[in-house]
Amino acid sequence: MKSIFSHGPHLGYRFLFALLLSGMLMFADLRIPQTDKLKQILGYPLTPILWIANVPSEAVDWSSSTLASREKLMIENESLKAQVLMLQRKTQQLPIIQAENRRLRELVNASEQVSERILAAQLIGLDTDAFSHQVIINKGSEDGVFVGQPVLDATGLMGQVIQIDTYTSRVLLIADANHAVPVEVNRNGLRGVVSGTGDLSQLELIYVPDTADIQVGDLLVTSGLGGRFPQGYPVAVVDSVEHDPGEPFAIIKAKPSAHLNRSKHVLLVFNGDANHSDANQSSDSDATQ
Repeated sequence: MKSIFSHGPHLGYRFLFALLLSGMLMFADLRIPQTDKLKQILGYPLTPILWIANVPSEAVDWSSSTLASREKLMIENESLKAQVLMLQRKTQQLPIIQAENRRLRELVNASEQVSERILAAQLIGLDTDAFSHQVIINKGSEDGVFVGQPVLDATGLMGQVIQIDTYTSRVLLIADANHAVPVEVNRNGLRGVVSGTGDLSQLELIYVPDTADIQVGDLLVTSGLGGRFPQGYPVAVVDSVEHDPGEPFAIIKAKPSAHLNRSKHVLLVFNGDANHSDANQSSDSDATQ
């Protein structure tokens, strides 16, 4: 049976023929100038084929460039989002910083009005006892703080030191029920004692005769009696006066001048050697002088 496939020359002969043909074409390309025109003519139909052959490579390059640009944009977008969040956080803190700067300016102004030597301190803690009004400040014996030392804020008397450690101290606020301070009415010099009520927003002026000349709005300042608190520091403002015909003393309520529930920065007052000599007294007697 005759095969339907015809066999051509041997592969070796084909290779030799292709090699000779290639050599002849290269020789003609180098020696015969007319071959340049022939190459141009043959190149016209090959151009679309080259374009089509180059499409996958161009598509890959375009895809890589697009993906790289997208990834770069996503990274840049995330970075911008992070910057926006940081700016928003700083914007949220701006009112707090402004308020703290205002309080510090008030404290500086108050310190200029105090004739005694002073030391600035900051509140760092509160007493957890619900029946006591005490705070912790960041100054202690290393800074010269002593028991009984008066503590002020920018607007008035806050209390006194009742316990000291090396780097911290405990302050009893004037609103504590165990605290009392001798005062006088700034308008007429009438003397009395302001006692804490356990309420940070209210004090009580005790032992004032029912017939005494005292009015709503009167400023109560430290009288200096007892040697504990220097004279003339604002303590409270009278906001109510009640007279009971059956009682010998008037019922007088006053609002603290100091911001007992808001102040973060305070002043510790040094009033000569008298305060140091009182440092060995107990805190209970300190609170009632």
